[in-house]
Amino acid sequence: MNSTLSSAGVTRAASSSVPGPESGSAVPPFARCTMAVTGAVLAGIATSFGQAVPGLSSISNAAGPWFVVAVLLVLAAGITRGGRRPRLRTALAMVSGVVLLELMHIGYWAATNLRGYVDTLSITNFWVVMALPAGLLAGAVALALRSPDGRWRGAAAGVTAAVLVGEGARALLQVAASTGTVTWVVQIVVGVAVLVAGIALARSPIGRAVALGVGVVGSVAVFVVYAVLGAG
Repeated sequence: MNSTLSSAGVTRAASSSVPGPESGSAVPPFARCTMAVTGAVLAGIATSFGQAVPGLSSISNAAGPWFVVAVLLVLAAGITRGGRRPRLRTALAMVSGVVLLELMHIGYWAATNLRGYVDTLSITNFWVVMALPAGLLAGAVALALRSPDGRWRGAAAGVTAAVLVGEGARALLQVAASTGTVTWVVQIVVGVAVLVAGIALARSPIGRAVALGVGVVGSVAVFVVYAVLGAG
């Protein structure tokens, strides 16, 4: 009987020391951040080269896809994970959104100049300046997407949809004559799909109302901001 218990104890001890699937596949925080930073620079480089491709030139000049990429990179960095120090996590996520967007600008600037075109990276550049509020918003959206509260998830989907739909609608009315309509129609359709997904995933009447309200009001707000600032 004693030998049986001892064997069982040894078996339990041995099994507890073996790392499970989660611990073996976990990516260290530093590696996550490195991949996010690298991804941001590569996204900027890809944008520069994409502007030379006829089928990709319009989407490469759009801000909506950059916003979505920034949100995804903040999520990939793993900053939104964990339950400790929520205020610190919120601040880090929002600051990371700004940093990643600016790194995308740096990648775009470097690739454009290496391709033989003049591009100036200045703190007064319109898009460099806009990366501050857009990056803060992207970080907040990434954080809200991981919230257990359906209202926050709905709001995050609404904001993302608003950026895509608002920019797409403005482009259709003001720049489609020179860029074509396909890109902007596709962007609007994607934005609507994100909103529908957000409404479905909110899983509560209030969450769905928040997603719809933020999406509709936000789209109008984005459209107005573009029209007032005259962003190209």
